[in-house]
Amino acid sequence: MNLTQTTPLGRTGVDVTPLALGTSGWGPLRSGESIADRDARVGALADAFFAGKLPTNYIDTSNEYGGSQSEALIGQALARVGGLPSGQVLQTKLDRNLDTGDFSSAQMRISVEQSLERLGVNTLQVLFLHDPDSIGFDAAMAPGGPVEALVAMKNEGIAAAIGISGGPVDLLKQFVETDLFDALISHNRYTLVDRSADALYTAAHERNVGINNAAPYGAGVLTGDARFAGTYGYRPILPEVQAAVDGISALCAEAGVSLAAAALQFSMRDPRIHSTIIGATSLDRIDDTAREAAEDIPEELWARFDALVPGPEFALDAPRR
Repeated sequence: MNLTQTTPLGRTGVDVTPLALGTSGWGPLRSGESIADRDARVGALADAFFAGKLPTNYIDTSNEYGGSQSEALIGQALARVGGLPSGQVLQTKLDRNLDTGDFSSAQMRISVEQSLERLGVNTLQVLFLHDPDSIGFDAAMAPGGPVEALVAMKNEGIAAAIGISGGPVDLLKQFVETDLFDALISHNRYTLVDRSADALYTAAHERNVGINNAAPYGAGVLTGDARFAGTYGYRPILPEVQAAVDGISALCAEAGVSLAAAALQFSMRDPRIHSTIIGATSLDRIDDTAREAAEDIPEELWARFDALVPGPEFALDAPRR
């Protein structure tokens, strides 16, 4: 796959590459790292992105990522290049007040004003409502709620396009079916071992909604990195899901391909998905991702992977006994 080839992100009006740079980890310090070292490490990545030196034109952030440091670091890099370069796509998200849980229309105004100031921009190409599962569909759609504020921001020209971002697929599908949203982000629900976002993606595709698939590695376990063993989607992994991970890992080892490459390419090969969001906090991780995207995976392996997927009762959103 040509990583620099762009495609329209649904009806948003922007064109994006198959990979998007996720920045949720841009704020935290590594062990023994100073703030200056963190800024240099992440700043080099941001500078390379805005210089067009990475295999992506698309960067994703949020008001809350990294204790809001993600937006600040992006804004510093934007200032160094004198503003958003042509052809680059920057999106952020409206967030509730994490201290009080306030998800009101007024809080959405505070959130977007903070984001605009940190990023150093006056308008946004794509602006998402982030994690509305904390209040539910009805409260989010109610007068004085966050959706009303987000739609108003589009009408006022603050955002050219608006989206919905979250986890539980049934909830996200409700939002998509309102036909208010131009774009979608779902995470951990469309991977080698969890296909629960399938109906959601079909509903979005039928409405020409831009689709971002995030966390294709299941929050780490599908990279094969031992640090993430025992978890899936930020939760303890179910035995049935672990069995699928183990089986797919064995098939990859037999074929001489990496588990991470299979996990990434599973998302990238779906024609409904416009871009796959990959978290990266250093240039090395971008190099790793490019290699994973380029690995040759025999076509017959995909059907063998599919045969190992646990049933929907073991998906991330399924009720637990």
